[in-house]
Amino acid sequence: MRLQLPVVAFGLCCLLPLGVIWAVQPSDARSDAPSSTPAPTPGSSSSAAADKFASDAAARHAKRTACLKEAKTKKLVGAKRSAYVKNCLGAP
Repeated sequence: MRLQLPVVAFGLCCLLPLGVIWAVQPSDARSDAPSSTPAPTPGSSSSAAADKFASDAAARHAKRTACLKEAKTKKLVGAKRSAYVKNCLGAP
């Protein structure tokens, strides 16, 4: 336990200059390595699909949060709460 603090302090002192060098280095010098992800093509609709998925996920989350608040208001717990939330969400 006594040795951990000096070891952590020494490690941070050794790594701090490397972090500063990396942060100060121009961004174009850091991007010399080839990118592993391909550039999106102008005709692709992946961004539109991603936006639709994100908005659907946000809507599901908002509806679930509202159902959970209602269950809390009704003071439901356990299996009754789970059943209420599933019914509220319209899950099969």
